[in-house]
Amino acid sequence: MQVNYRLIKDSVSKNVSAGLLLLILAVIVSIFFGLSAKAYPLLEKISLWEILTESVWSPMKGKFGFLPFILGTLWVTILSLIIAVPLCLGASIYLVEYATDRLRNMVLPLMNVLAAIPPVLYGVWGVLFVVPLISELSSLVFGINSSGYSVLAGGIVLAVMIFPIMVSIMVEVIQTIPLELRSVSLSLGATKWETIQHVVLRKAKPGIIAAIVLAVSRAFGETVAVLMVCGNIPQIPKSIFDAGYPIPALIANNFGEMMSIPLYDSALMFAALLLFVLIFGFNLISRLILNKLEGKH
Repeated sequence: MQVNYRLIKDSVSKNVSAGLLLLILAVIVSIFFGLSAKAYPLLEKISLWEILTESVWSPMKGKFGFLPFILGTLWVTILSLIIAVPLCLGASIYLVEYATDRLRNMVLPLMNVLAAIPPVLYGVWGVLFVVPLISELSSLVFGINSSGYSVLAGGIVLAVMIFPIMVSIMVEVIQTIPLELRSVSLSLGATKWETIQHVVLRKAKPGIIAAIVLAVSRAFGETVAVLMVCGNIPQIPKSIFDAGYPIPALIANNFGEMMSIPLYDSALMFAALLLFVLIFGFNLISRLILNKLEGKH
């Protein structure tokens, strides 16, 4: 009986792929349950609602309010998106629709160089240039005394850090839009900008949202650069010039220290679990939105 090696190869490839998928899922599940087990002592002593809504962080007194850290993370992430999304979208449209091949071939590799720069260098740049600039402008323009170490500084540094990934993906997405669609729109009397606005961007919307999702995932977990410029004060920021304390900075600054304090290590593990859930939940919701948008197309 002749053995069909092609079917055997297909079966082996299918089983190996399924095994690798299960391995990845197992890693994700193990991270979740591992962090949950470490965070359980805190949840056993203090209710989840109290942990998430209290604003007092005083481990020595047994108070573990995570609201300042949650809001600090949201402030920095939202500010970075407000700065980065319009700039990256505009730059991507220009590179694909208006720029010459020479300029495009020069700028896109530069994006890869920016992506390869270590985060600590962005942090140093933030400390040397962004923080003093914010301190000076807040005083001259708004009459506010600020050290410059603020959620705005964190948002600016983070925005610059997510520029490369966002621009690279947006350019790739816009380039995939068929040239025929542009030609049909122009032949019907639409201007180039109207074509970009109503044809190109509309067709590229799912990919653009995917680029933003990836950038947000990067922003949520960024640690070194942000903790260098945010001020790291456990308070609820009331303005963009107030200091903040994002969750990744809390973990990086305190892990391995003062572990003799009751529930302190459990609180830090809860911070890691909270960050994991935030990123996973955001990506899940974004995926559902993308599926809905792709279904409309």
